Amino acid sequence: MSKIKRVLVANRGEIALRVMRTCNEMNIETVAIYSVPDADAPHVTFADQSVCVGEAESSQSYLDIDKVIKAAKDTGADAIHPGYGFLSENAAFAERCKKEGIQFIGPSPKAIELMGDKTEARELMGKAGVRYPPGTKNAMTDLDEALKTAKEIGFPVLVKAAAGGGGKGMRIVESESEFKNSVKAAKSEAKNAFGDDRVYVEKYLEEPRHIEFQIMADSHGNVIHLYDRECSIQRRHQKVIEEAPSSVLTEELRNDMAEAAVAAAKTVDYEGAGTIEFLVDKHHNFYFLEMNTRLQVEHPVTEWITGVDLVELQILVAQGEKLPYKQADIKRKGHAIECRIYAEDPADQFLPSTGLLKRHREPSGLGVRVDSGVAEGQEVTINYDPMISKLSTFGTTRKQAIGRMLRALKEYEITGCRTTIPFCEFTLNHPDFVSASYDTHFVKDHFSTEKLKSDHHVSDIKAIAAALISSGVSRSTNSGDSSKEVFGELESEWWSSRR
Repeated sequence: MSKIKRVLVANRGEIALRVMRTCNEMNIETVAIYSVPDADAPHVTFADQSVCVGEAESSQSYLDIDKVIKAAKDTGADAIHPGYGFLSENAAFAERCKKEGIQFIGPSPKAIELMGDKTEARELMGKAGVRYPPGTKNAMTDLDEALKTAKEIGFPVLVKAAAGGGGKGMRIVESESEFKNSVKAAKSEAKNAFGDDRVYVEKYLEEPRHIEFQIMADSHGNVIHLYDRECSIQRRHQKVIEEAPSSVLTEELRNDMAEAAVAAAKTVDYEGAGTIEFLVDKHHNFYFLEMNTRLQVEHPVTEWITGVDLVELQILVAQGEKLPYKQADIKRKGHAIECRIYAEDPADQFLPSTGLLKRHREPSGLGVRVDSGVAEGQEVTINYDPMISKLSTFGTTRKQAIGRMLRALKEYEITGCRTTIPFCEFTLNHPDFVSASYDTHFVKDHFSTEKLKSDHHVSDIKAIAAALISSGVSRSTNSGDSSKEVFGELESEWWSSRR
């Protein structure tokens, strides 16, 4: 297979930029695609070439396979990197690339299809000797039979979409009386999100930790893992804070899970980057959750602790090369934490908070990395995922990584929309996070608007006082506005910047 010379990145935002940077380092030209509202986005101006593929709606732009393929052919791109989301786990898209003679930088269409169907993946993992939570073996076709299974394994149970992830089409069912309505709601949401309303039932585990393993495989039968990540801090079953490695795993458990992850990849003759996700219960039993057949949002923490460029490996594997590393070459060093900075209001159930980024000043310094896809003066719209950036830090110890993250969060300046920064600060200061004794119920068990505001009260007063002094406002101001009014305005502006 010949060397890749030009890559079209079929994505937007920070992941498009992140892929392009590695391409630049490898002397590979890049092509950006964009929708009309993204015309001036950083990933567009960064690329060597760019092509508009449609209107704001994803189905008319980033998800339109015909337009993406045409853009690749028109610009002479010999490969496509899908990033994450959009078409990254679309087997039909991978197959279309193959048919058109364009290298898809990812796994085979067959592997995507097999692991993309959660019920089929569970069955495959069972055959490979990898445990999964008890529940229905296949997508439910008979509601009464499914209810019977739920009663046998015991409530609470999870109703989950068979064809997708990201928390869509998922419901926690606490009792038999809630079961049928929860199934109906999950099926409806799954249909809207994935065009497939199949759902299945599995046991809801006690005090679950969400642990995943990064794997990489080539076309020569070599599969390695790059250790684990902890992703238990979630809202609406979607990750907000991740760290690597997990502090809950013993070395024996880590090795067992790593072996299971590699076995899972080999089961489907996997090629490229992938992630095997597990749930670990309070008794340290682990169960297969799902496989994501793409690069993960949280991959920077793995790059921090291993020193390996995962995108570079993806490209090398797509070129038909052998992995340049054997398992013994992958060493784990230090600790990394990632906070997803979303344009959401944590004080209002994490609802999207869109608007113009009046100010966007990123933190920097030793051990700090910012992967962002927006720029100051750019609009954060409702059309796409509300993530502004991924902020990650590295330290020789977990304590140092946490300290650097808290410092970086304080340095981060964003105004124009509310963000998850205060939630991240709240979490990293919480005793359960500091002691690494948290699970996926952290938000439900510990977080509230009242606690958030109380947590920030002292720093609020200090920041507002400093703003008053710098603005020249005194207690005996002669201006038309009273100091109380000015104080209120500054308080509102500062609180907005921290949110």
